Amino acid sequence: MNYPSRKIQVNGINMNVVITGEGPDVLLVHGYPDTHRVWRRQIPALVEAGFRVIAPDTRGCGETDISPRREDYRIDNLVADLIALLDALEIDRVRLVAHDWGAAISWQLAIDHPERVDRFVALSTGHPNAYRRGGLVQKLKGYYTLLFQLPWLPELILRSFNWLGFRLITGYPEEQREWQSQQSRPGRLQAGLNYYRANTALFLFGRAPDARVPVLGVWSSGDWFLAEGQMRDSARFVDGTFRYVRIDGANHWLQLSGADQFNPILLEYLQ
Repeated sequence: MNYPSRKIQVNGINMNVVITGEGPDVLLVHGYPDTHRVWRRQIPALVEAGFRVIAPDTRGCGETDISPRREDYRIDNLVADLIALLDALEIDRVRLVAHDWGAAISWQLAIDHPERVDRFVALSTGHPNAYRRGGLVQKLKGYYTLLFQLPWLPELILRSFNWLGFRLITGYPEEQREWQSQQSRPGRLQAGLNYYRANTALFLFGRAPDARVPVLGVWSSGDWFLAEGQMRDSARFVDGTFRYVRIDGANHWLQLSGADQFNPILLEYLQ
């Protein structure tokens, strides 16, 4: 189902946002290479359960504006986009649900602005400290984060042979048509890679403060890109309640491939 969307000016860009339903607010933040449509199996369930869903396309993705400079995609700016969206909608606190890059942004949002987050559901991507300390398994799974730092070569590899490189890296043919239609648009592939290029230190260096909000961490056994340890061990970096759930049999996009298992867990936690 396609939901109507509207443009909201936030932090210097026009952000495309789906807003639907009535009730407590739930903010859904997608990752790369997705748009808000990656939540298409959660939005109707949340609306039926009595929530208002806010599902944006993040900076440079979907129908949201592309920013021209790499530094525009630094994580503090991506957090500012979401805070500005909440401000524009006059939302004081929100139930936050996020996946992949959206989860990385949302961890930082929860760390920097705990007063704006009622509770946080992190899919796939753990606390930044847990990710950095994920050991050899995580370093091997995250090889692409280093590949994407190179100029022009990643774009060439991903587009090669009618996007064969992209298909091989993602390993999820059911979503390939959706991704290819988005990434083929002018500037969109580079915008997505700028998430990685503008935030190299996020993967390698530093120590982030603890998150001071309740967190549900969800990881799927078929995840090619993120190790279980970096999600499970996020408990060490949450100053509050942390619950961990493993979804067996789902790939990295567990909200799609494991929706039947995930949705009841999500609804129970948010309620």
